[in-house]
Amino acid sequence: MKANRLLDIFLFRIGGEEDSHTNQPQVTVGSIVWGAILRSSIIIVLTFLMFAYFDVYQYWWVSMFALWFLVAFPAWRQWETFHARMANFTESTLCGSCLHFESGSQLCKLLDEHVSIEHLPCEGLNWTPKSIDN
Repeated sequence: MKANRLLDIFLFRIGGEEDSHTNQPQVTVGSIVWGAILRSSIIIVLTFLMFAYFDVYQYWWVSMFALWFLVAFPAWRQWETFHARMANFTESTLCGSCLHFESGSQLCKLLDEHVSIEHLPCEGLNWTPKSIDN
């Protein structure tokens, strides 16, 4: 199970609406950042090894393209998908309008439990509306 989750993070598998229905979402802000850090470190290490082995330091710009096309752009696409899913999630659930809801991790901060469309941790008993100022 852990190996599959690590592979999902490494491959930037874009989570869809199924994450809104599970108690353990696969794609959160943390998984997107962790995937970007993991991929960046692998590309940087491979780039240094390749440059040292083949002595092609004049092609340093290739590593910049690799970082963009293999790290930054896929992470940005996954962030956009996650952001759209969370916007829909916050509009369709009671927890989305609660003060204790953390959209970045799809978590109820009060009870420290993940929220889904089928599972409201407090069942609406501890619901506190977000203030208009926020």
